[in-house]
Amino acid sequence: MRPPQWSKNVFIFTALVFDRKLTHPSPLLHTIAGAAIFSLLASAIYIINDIADIEADRQHPKKRHRPITAGELPLPAAWAGALGLILVTLTGAYFLEPTFLFICIIYMVLNLAYSKWIKHIPILDVMVLASFYIIRVTVGVTLIDVKRFSPWLYVVATLFALFIGFGKRRAELALSDQKAQQHRPVLDGYTIPLLNQLITIISGTTIIAYSLYTFSAPNLPPNNIMMLTIPFVLYGIFRYLYLIQIGEGGAPEEIAFTDRPLQIAILFWCISIVSIFYIF
Repeated sequence: MRPPQWSKNVFIFTALVFDRKLTHPSPLLHTIAGAAIFSLLASAIYIINDIADIEADRQHPKKRHRPITAGELPLPAAWAGALGLILVTLTGAYFLEPTFLFICIIYMVLNLAYSKWIKHIPILDVMVLASFYIIRVTVGVTLIDVKRFSPWLYVVATLFALFIGFGKRRAELALSDQKAQQHRPVLDGYTIPLLNQLITIISGTTIIAYSLYTFSAPNLPPNNIMMLTIPFVLYGIFRYLYLIQIGEGGAPEEIAFTDRPLQIAILFWCISIVSIFYIF
């Protein structure tokens, strides 16, 4: 079920925080419930993916230790767990918000299509992975009645997700050998120079988009104090670039849990956001 992957669902809370409803009990509870449902739905998809990729994962130095791949979890039990989670989460999504159910179905279908076909198509694979983050932001918008959520945040989230995705591909390619490329054939479609160019474009565009958001969005404080958060975003991007250049980049959820400087930058960014929206 990969609980560490649930950390990605922090994007669901984007609308809650930036629409200044973090202190409102009803929107907060709705968002927490939505994040829990979405996490379990994602886990069901991870189980199905592990079943589908069982042979390829057995050639991977880390994935071969997963319960399904290692044979510790019987396939009938895995299928039962996955289908049970899907039934429970889709039912819960409907009762929480019917539109949320529709988004969950789109997410599930797109994920399965990615695992079956799209993950083998260079560039498109990262774009679809980035769309999963945007779906999470959309879930947060759907669960509450937003009034001050800026469309700029969709742009920033999209660019940031692309930046993370191409950075992950570069780290994988830099560390891969021939056997690694056999279990992830899409790496054959990338080169280090190409990924460096894409990362340069996306990282620069992300910084520009976020900077424009801090003084262009209509729902922000009129004194442009939001611009004080830009240095934390700059450092976070530069730190991730540094990590992938020295070969320590990879899965974003792993980096977020292990790299102390990046954690400090994220912490200060969160503190500044909450202070600007809820204190000043």
